[in-house]
Amino acid sequence: MNLLITGANGQLGKDCRTVFGGAHTLTCVDIEELDITRADDVSAFVRNIKPGVIINCAAYTQVDRCETEQEPARAVNVTGAENLAEGAADCGALMVHISTDYVFDGQKDYPETYTETDATAPQSVYGLTKLEGEQAVIRCTDNHLILRTAWLYGFHGHNFIKAILKKALADPETPFKVVNDQFGTPTWSMALARQIAELIDPPARGLYHASAEGACTWYAFARYFLEKLQVPHRMVTCTTEEYPTPAKRPHCAILENRRLAAEGRNRMAHWQSALDEYINQYGPALLDECRPSN
Repeated sequence: MNLLITGANGQLGKDCRTVFGGAHTLTCVDIEELDITRADDVSAFVRNIKPGVIINCAAYTQVDRCETEQEPARAVNVTGAENLAEGAADCGALMVHISTDYVFDGQKDYPETYTETDATAPQSVYGLTKLEGEQAVIRCTDNHLILRTAWLYGFHGHNFIKAILKKALADPETPFKVVNDQFGTPTWSMALARQIAELIDPPARGLYHASAEGACTWYAFARYFLEKLQVPHRMVTCTTEEYPTPAKRPHCAILENRRLAAEGRNRMAHWQSALDEYINQYGPALLDECRPSN
């Protein structure tokens, strides 16, 4: 099968290239090769390669910057998604689109979860643009697969646990704060790529939640990671109020993979098991990357 992967140089895009590379013909693009915000360019590109599946890993994910950079965020997260979905409709491709837990208000009480049928109510520009992107895909083509995920991390690119590791390695004696009153589902990008593979053959359609099983706080996530790597640290807990950010974060936005489970297609492991595999595979390389240079 011929697959088009956009955002192919990001952490999810690179893991999708790994997962799909052996069994499919891949066309992998990032902004240098294809600006998905330009409708005419997308239309011509898709018509030329005629993919059977488009996997859109491109997104404007700088949550806080979205609050002040609303136009670029909307261009990528909404217009870009719409352009790709229109291209998919024109050539009969399955449109795979990645969305987020930020489409919810995040005000449930732990351990309550959000399912695919819960009402959306984004509390940030990022969440709003991702919801509008979902709606654009649905409007453009019935042949779509939308996967909401959360707290994504991987080996490639920047993410929360790499930032935590850099802090701990740079100065193990100085305390630093991590929020301990926000709950979510840390999800390894490789696990999500494998889940996408499960759902495109045979093709699933519609909206699914696809995040790791279980839930934790940012502090618990970071502590488990550092202790597994045996990295000394003086991390301490703090509240959301003590660590203000421009964009409002969900208090509790635990995604439940209800549709995946009901259809017997859930490949997502518990977050601790997935993180263990991630550390086993990349631990030494992560330490090398994040250790301060002399």
